[in-house]
Amino acid sequence: MRLINVKTVLQIESGNIDPEVDVLVDLNGAELSKAKYAILSHCWGTVKEEVQFKEMYKLARMEQVTRDQIMKRSGYQKILKSCQQASRDDLWWLWADTCCIDKRSSSELSEAINSMYRWYENSEQCYAYLHDIDQSSLPADRDDDIFGVYNGWPKWFSRGWTLQELVAPTVIYFFNRKWECIGDKKNLAPTLTKITRIPGSVLEKGLASKRPSVARIISWAAYEV
Repeated sequence: MRLINVKTVLQIESGNIDPEVDVLVDLNGAELSKAKYAILSHCWGTVKEEVQFKEMYKLARMEQVTRDQIMKRSGYQKILKSCQQASRDDLWWLWADTCCIDKRSSSELSEAINSMYRWYENSEQCYAYLHDIDQSSLPADRDDDIFGVYNGWPKWFSRGWTLQELVAPTVIYFFNRKWECIGDKKNLAPTLTKITRIPGSVLEKGLASKRPSVARIISWAAYEV
């Protein structure tokens, strides 16, 4: 599993760049079992805005002009804000799907897809970034004027990966456009159930305690836009 070194990203942001230190680090076996990491759940922007593996891998070693251009992208800002939050939570590793997977490798991409649920499940905390929410709380009711394209709810809930990313992690914090925390999975459970139809018991305990039928799980996924 490849993870972002949170301290390295924060050092680069402060201008303290050590080209000998890797931004992305492969951890396996005992190292991975000891690594406490946060994970970013978000809606992808355009390809030009998101930071890809090869860019993140070379971030500390590239020319300043190129690095500055990358660091201005909205995709990089999501990673930076996640690293800053992870630091506040005393977590020094972060996983983000945009740059932690080398998508040029079909075998690596396939392995990542097959391992995704476990990676979310094993995370210490998940940060769900809801880029289209400006207010300081998750909408309690559908709003077709603002979110009409996405069945009346923020875009994050319409993603194909939302079901897995909402159920697997034990702890999920939700953030609005300005990266202000607007609640966690536990205290937002009633609204999350209203949006997704996933029972509160599953949101609290995951699928381990009493695994629903495949048909029931598919019904939740089918409800997504």
